[in-house]
Amino acid sequence: MINVTIWNEFVHEKIHDEVREVYPDGLHRALADGLGGEGFAIRTATLDQPEHGLSDEVLNSTDVLIWWGHMAHDRVSDEISQKVAQRVLNGMGMIVLHSGHFSKPFKALMGTSCDLKWRVADEQEIVWCVNLSHPIADGIEGKIVLEKEEMYGEFFDIPVPDELVFVSNFQGGEVFRSGCTFRRGEGKIFYFRPGHETYPTYYKPEILRVISNAVKWAYPARSFKPEFGKSEPVRPFGGVLV
Repeated sequence: MINVTIWNEFVHEKIHDEVREVYPDGLHRALADGLGGEGFAIRTATLDQPEHGLSDEVLNSTDVLIWWGHMAHDRVSDEISQKVAQRVLNGMGMIVLHSGHFSKPFKALMGTSCDLKWRVADEQEIVWCVNLSHPIADGIEGKIVLEKEEMYGEFFDIPVPDELVFVSNFQGGEVFRSGCTFRRGEGKIFYFRPGHETYPTYYKPEILRVISNAVKWAYPARSFKPEFGKSEPVRPFGGVLV
């Protein structure tokens, strides 16, 4: 059983009618419902909860954290952001969706501005799979077509991804690295671009399939913890290990 926490700032849905019409119970609820048949143990957390719903107890029992944020990045406390980043370094998987590229934990883990170009103009997005053998792409037949989405364009100021799984192109001509994996410490991170709040992207089965695959991929490996600090020799100096 993979323990998944879906974090959403849950601000747009409360103040913008056009977002509430698409996600009446919040993006986090749509994602939880959409992933509900995958056998995950799912809970949700939002910005306005105590400790943003990310207490030590919650984080320590989370295998994979899914993160969506947009207009309230600055309202996430530095203390909680640092705890999230540290949990990733300690092995927790993290799936960063859409405008979560500007979240404090993701920027801390990337070490760059994570800035990009953007435009909202009801453009078609084609999400092309460029790594068909990757487990995150399992069940995706070459491409995902989204009839309306927000445009994100290069240059995307992130470190060179460990693996590039998806690339998007838009009607206006831009391209974007829309599915990127990273390893930080013992943790695995997947950034996935689609998911503007005014479009029903998170109801699309192919999008949910990618996110589900990413959760399984990011699930922490149960291995020994690395040891740091002063170390005794494993054999006598001048000797041979037998």
